[in-house]
Amino acid sequence: MTIDPVLSSYSDMLFQGTVVVYLLAMAFYAVEYVSARSPKVAEAAEVAQPAAVAAGSGTADLGIVSAEPASMVGSASSASADVPVPAARTPKPERPRRSRASRFGRMAVSLTILGVLLHVGSIALRGFATDRWPLGNMYEYTSAVCLAAMVAWLVVLQRVSPTSKGVRRLGVFVLAPVLTLMVLAGTVLYAQAAPVVPALQSYWLVIHVTTVTLATGLFIVPGIASILYLCKRAGKPARFAEKLPAQETLDRLAYRTTVVAFPMYTFAVICGAIWAEAAWGRFWGWDPKETVAFVAWVVYAAYLHARATSGWRHVGAAWINIVGLATVIFNLFFVNMVIAGLHSYAGLG
Repeated sequence: MTIDPVLSSYSDMLFQGTVVVYLLAMAFYAVEYVSARSPKVAEAAEVAQPAAVAAGSGTADLGIVSAEPASMVGSASSASADVPVPAARTPKPERPRRSRASRFGRMAVSLTILGVLLHVGSIALRGFATDRWPLGNMYEYTSAVCLAAMVAWLVVLQRVSPTSKGVRRLGVFVLAPVLTLMVLAGTVLYAQAAPVVPALQSYWLVIHVTTVTLATGLFIVPGIASILYLCKRAGKPARFAEKLPAQETLDRLAYRTTVVAFPMYTFAVICGAIWAEAAWGRFWGWDPKETVAFVAWVVYAAYLHARATSGWRHVGAAWINIVGLATVIFNLFFVNMVIAGLHSYAGLG
């Protein structure tokens, strides 16, 4: 298996460009969040604006009527019988002006899309450079997890309800952990393009590791949503919490994203057991990686159960979801890099 150093260098350049673009996008999301008005102020402005327009038009009409001389009423009425009345011109509706926060938010989404395209190019060129599936080490795995999280975020923006105001402003909180992982991947976890060890030269690498990557990336979005849900519910810190979307929106976002990610994670755990039997002669050996992966599965199953249980549906379920995110991140880094086990040689799930 030959390594193409040119494609590998291009992949690294695209990775660095992705980090820069994501950083700009996060800055624009932050400007949108800071510049946005709180829901109470926005509702007061929406109510006051139509009232002011109606009051102004009423005053203008009264002024026109009172300014007409009484002596000309008769002549005007007789002349109107012969002269056709011109049709009233309907004023063209003014295009609503986008606020500063909205403009920065739209630019942030555009930068996010650009960053995702660069990110896809970086991972694809890494695969072409090594002539294998680009999930063979912790650098590639972490990069792919971040890509899955960003694609999930774009899907959320595409499918969000128009009545769920302020969801786009959550981009700064989604990008913060993603950028942290990207920086760690490009520095501490970076590995030169190289072939994988013989144990990973299997089609199960494509199936098992890809589904684990997608599920892990998806779990980042609901975990962040649950953290913000608790902040919104507590109302603390006040100036921070008042600009967040409604509690129901955050809770619904966390639940619906987890519902999509959990079956993927379940499938990944099953595929991992099948691969373990083919590679090591047993389906399950309570390896540290396997154990923590099973714990994470139980936590997310408990979250979905709590969502259907009275008394646990909101606050309790949110805390369980946050524990699930912490378990996944723990499994991603600590188990791979600190605890010795059968998965330690590659840092894969």
